[in-house]
Amino acid sequence: MQALNRAARSSYYRMKPFLPRRLQIVLRRKQITLKRKKYTHCWPILREAGKPPEGWRGWPDGKKFALILTHDVDMARGYRRCRDLMQLEQKMGFRSSINFVPERYAVSSGLRRELERNGFEIGVHGLNHDGKLFQSKKIFDGRCVKINRYLQQWNSVGFRAPAMHHNLDWIRDLNIEYDLSTFDTDPFEPQSDGARTIYPFRVDGTPSGNGYVEMPYTLPQDFTLFVLMRERNIDIWIQKLNWLAGAGGMVLVNTHPDYMNFNDGRLRADEYPAEHYEAFLKHLLDTYPGQYWHMLPREMAAFWKNRLSRR
Repeated sequence: MQALNRAARSSYYRMKPFLPRRLQIVLRRKQITLKRKKYTHCWPILREAGKPPEGWRGWPDGKKFALILTHDVDMARGYRRCRDLMQLEQKMGFRSSINFVPERYAVSSGLRRELERNGFEIGVHGLNHDGKLFQSKKIFDGRCVKINRYLQQWNSVGFRAPAMHHNLDWIRDLNIEYDLSTFDTDPFEPQSDGARTIYPFRVDGTPSGNGYVEMPYTLPQDFTLFVLMRERNIDIWIQKLNWLAGAGGMVLVNTHPDYMNFNDGRLRADEYPAEHYEAFLKHLLDTYPGQYWHMLPREMAAFWKNRLSRR
């Protein structure tokens, strides 16, 4: 079955450059519509994922849950919206990590420095976002050299693979402290094997590869909810957030400025109002004031490594 899924993914990404964007979305919408009822038992909530890790004593300062905001900038359109996103989060007292694709569009050192000066973190999001990173070990090894170079140039310690493709063994070859390429449960992703936990976990090193902290995203992605499923409100986000808070886990959000419309006129087929994300942040502030530990991914990675060292 896994080999069949890999073959299907490979075929799709070979065809994707020749498919109009609107047709890509129509095809994925039809696929999700067929799947959605089938997976109500494990999406958006997989209750078994709420089991705490061995020896768990809770978050620092007695906080109820952890909060990490992350964003993947898939295209140049999203890159142009990064300042809008930064300003939206700043005015509400939040900060996040923003992951760029190094060889799909130009990433200026000026924007990276501006984000970092304002308390944001920079991560690397694949190399060119073509769906081929994990197609073979040979391809991965060749791109790994370049990805490591960008990690060093950008002073980044975190990585997320495009389309949430992942091979946690191969990722050891990256010079990172953490990876963000998994999820607790998401049967609608091309590679749908979830981590089945709402906590970070350690991927141990080997003689030839580094160890790192893996952090699954735990809220449904914005593209899935608002573009493919065409949800008109944030009810599913709130449902999952409330469950995560009650379970005392990690709320890790993955959104894309590419698909957020910051009052740029009529919504495109692959856009949703940025007000949805703003409403989610406002819900956090209004419903859980002082109850969550808000940090950047690199801070979570340091905390988790230290926790394991103490144990």
